[in-house]
This record gives sequence, C-alpha cells and structure tokens, in this order.
Amino acid sequence: MTASNQQYILNFKLPSGTSRGILRTKETWFLQLNEGENWGIGECGIFRGLSVDDRPDYEEKLKWVCDNIHLGEDALYKNLTEFPSIQIGVEMAFKSFATKDKFQLFPSTFSNGEASIPINGLIWMGDKIFMKQQISEKLKDGFTCIKMKIGAIDFNTELELLKSIRKEFTPSEVELRVDANGAFSSSEALEKLKRLSDLQLHSIEQPIKPKQWQEMARLCEETPLPIALDEELIGVFSSEEKKQLLQTIQPQYIILKPSFIGGFKGCDTWISLAQKHHVGWWITSALESNVGLNAISQYTFTKNSKLPQGLGTGSLFKNNIASPLEVRNGALYYETNEQWDITGLAAMETKTKN
Repeated sequence: MTASNQQYILNFKLPSGTSRGILRTKETWFLQLNEGENWGIGECGIFRGLSVDDRPDYEEKLKWVCDNIHLGEDALYKNLTEFPSIQIGVEMAFKSFATKDKFQLFPSTFSNGEASIPINGLIWMGDKIFMKQQISEKLKDGFTCIKMKIGAIDFNTELELLKSIRKEFTPSEVELRVDANGAFSSSEALEKLKRLSDLQLHSIEQPIKPKQWQEMARLCEETPLPIALDEELIGVFSSEEKKQLLQTIQPQYIILKPSFIGGFKGCDTWISLAQKHHVGWWITSALESNVGLNAISQYTFTKNSKLPQGLGTGSLFKNNIASPLEVRNGALYYETNEQWDITGLAAMETKTKN
C-alpha cells in the first residue's frame, strides 16, 4: 500500500464573519491510499488558528503518515494523539479503502437515501442588513433551527435581530441557538446570558474563551440559558482529562467537531462520558470539504441524536467537491442518484508517496 497527500484550498462564496475574524478561504488536506486498483480517500480538515494541531510540523507529520502507512490504521492513530485532524483523515481513508463504494463509510438509511438529518441554518456575522437577509433566507428554506454567530457587532443590535425572529416565530416554531465563540468577558457574560434568555433561546455556545474552567463552571451553574461547550474541548486528549472537564464545568451540552477531537474514536469517547454525566451533545462540521462532511454526517446519523446537527456547511464554498449531499427543508440528504466528482483530486500530487 502507498499513500499520498494533497493540499486543497476551499474558497468561500461570501466572506463569512465570526468573532475571531472574517473567513475567505479554508485550507484542508486529502489523504489517499492506493494498492493495485484499490484506493481510499480521507480528509484532514485542519482549521488554521483554531485546531490544536495548527503547528509548524503539520505537513511533516502528514509526510510521516504517508511514509509509515504500512503500520496500519490503529498504530498510526495512536501515534497521532496531538494531531486530531490527521487522526480522522486516517480513519476515513482506511474505511474508504475497505469499502466497494468509497464514500459509503457508515452505511445506513441516511447513506442509502431513505432518511435525512435535521440541521441548523447558520447565520454568519455581518452588518444588520446582511444578517437579516440571511435569517430570511434560512426561514424561507424551511429551517426550524437557526444558529446565529454573535459577539462581533454591537450586542444590542444582535439582541434586536433575535427579538425580530422571536416576535414572528414561537420557540416551538423556530429553535434559536447562538454562538459567541468565546467573545464575552467573564465579568459581563452572566448579564448577557440573562438578557439572551428572555428570548427563549435553545442554548449559547462557548460564551467565554476556553481554558477558564472555574469561570465556565460558575456560568454553567448560574446561567438561565443552557451553555454548550465547543472550543473548550480542543486539546483535551486523555479520557481522564475529558472526564475532569465534564465533572468540573458540568455543562448543559457539548458540541463535537470530529476534526478537532480525534475523529470518530474521539467522538465515541466524548459521547460515552457525556451520557454518564447527563450532558447533552450534538455534532457539527469544522468547515471540511464534502469528503469530510460526508463521513461526519454518515457517522452522526448512526448515533441517533434527535437534536438538529451542525452539518449544513457544504454549500459555503465555490469549489467544493461535487457530491450527493444536499440540503433542503432544514435537513441534510444523501441523494443516491447524484454522483461524486473528484476529478480535481484524481491526480494526487506525489509530494509524499512511498
């Protein structure tokens, strides 16, 4: 078996704003396995500036994986603890290699086109007009769960946008989530959570910056609005540290981004611990291409969560990999009559072949 990797730059259709800045491109890497006529493909969806494995030796580690592909999936995975986005790429590639249909990694009624996954509609930050336009489009497209990025523009303006939705739709009609990406200061967070709770929101993601366990624990204890940890999970490697985090902070929810937390095995560990500690959870993408999004979506469906998931990101990019994934009426579908088109990746560059 040989292995190679290829960098791929995804271009956003529109600049997408978060409290951390404006996103225009998203780097990702594909890992391809070959043996005779057989092949498999995985995606290492690093998120620059956020992934714990955004470090100078990232490409060197990818080369190491390709040079040592003979070690097999389990041994490679164990050697990649500090590189979770490569771990999931390895998991995907070996699963793809082992199947006849290279994109049916977790076969189910979702992947055969019979069922769908409810998802949230994502509202990016921008000025008031732009955000209102996005909200109108998502509601028109049939979404009953809206997630709005907050923390970059004036808080009162954001409150007014949320109020405008709530005036028109009850909580049973439209579920509202907000994501602060750690934008609130510890001193002001509780007061802002109280004001947000008046709007009968479902939850808020990561109100303050991560690595403030005691402050976050206090917020989770006193908050009138359920808190979902997101960035807090990044870089928490051992099962014991994961357990300590949940016991210390006692969040209402955790959000699982497989590319940030060690892929499918990493998700399994978090889900098991969350269930033991009575913590809710859902899964979201980390702006992977459709190759990674497909694998994460298929995995998510097998976990039988009833909550809307954060998997509607495939349409954000101008040059995404054409796939059977389709969003309609607030849900993600796998259209079996549509084909994958990976012609742009067919000639995987020979950067790291062995």
